[in-house]
Amino acid sequence: MSFTFKQFHIDDKECGMAVSTDAVLLGAWAELTQANHILDIGAGSGLLSLMAAQRSPEHRRIIAVEIDAAAANACQHNIRQSPWPETVQLFHGAIQDFQLQHLNDSAPLFDHIICNPPYFEQGTQAKNSARADARHTNTLSFGELQSVISKLLAPQGTASVILPQQSLASFTQQLNAYGLFVAKQLDIISIEGKLANRSILAIQHHLAVTEQPILTAPPVETQYQQMTIRDKQGRYSETMIDLCRPFYLKL
Repeated sequence: MSFTFKQFHIDDKECGMAVSTDAVLLGAWAELTQANHILDIGAGSGLLSLMAAQRSPEHRRIIAVEIDAAAANACQHNIRQSPWPETVQLFHGAIQDFQLQHLNDSAPLFDHIICNPPYFEQGTQAKNSARADARHTNTLSFGELQSVISKLLAPQGTASVILPQQSLASFTQQLNAYGLFVAKQLDIISIEGKLANRSILAIQHHLAVTEQPILTAPPVETQYQQMTIRDKQGRYSETMIDLCRPFYLKL
């Protein structure tokens, strides 16, 4: 399948996770405009990396990390066909391997890390192994992801992730062990009148970044926000339109 945005095109037919509203919302909401050095963990088709390229300053550098071979090939193709082939660099491999190489090279830490992570820790898995790995924490647990974020995120940087409500508590309860906390949380309601079913988290280091895990409460309270995607008649909300207008063709 393919999806054409205003400034780039995505071919995701080889990817375990297709283009989704979740990913578009994450790429549009994340505070990327002041970030020069961006990491996309589990890049898949490269959607978030290319959204970041569209939104970020001219002197940006974006690294897309993807472990699945078919998805990495699709990602590389989409990068090459985009307006930013020199901006986005693909690393084909596990994020844990990228972390070791990056730190061994003494490369700079990232201003922003963005990730639409595998989010189901339990439950029935898809027969397609690529789709199962994209949706379930088979190759990247919450703890492993948070450990990577804590090591690769710059002291004043932000990591943005999107999660379903059923995974939110498990994810957030582990953050403190890695010296991280939720600075902002956007709760997403699919249709007006329903409960939120997704949340985007803006994660930051505790103010005092140390070598040891911080076991006290976060020094700053989380800022909570909420948005609705569609009204009861199925029309996009003004918030949704404003957020996604730079990307969707028909907005």
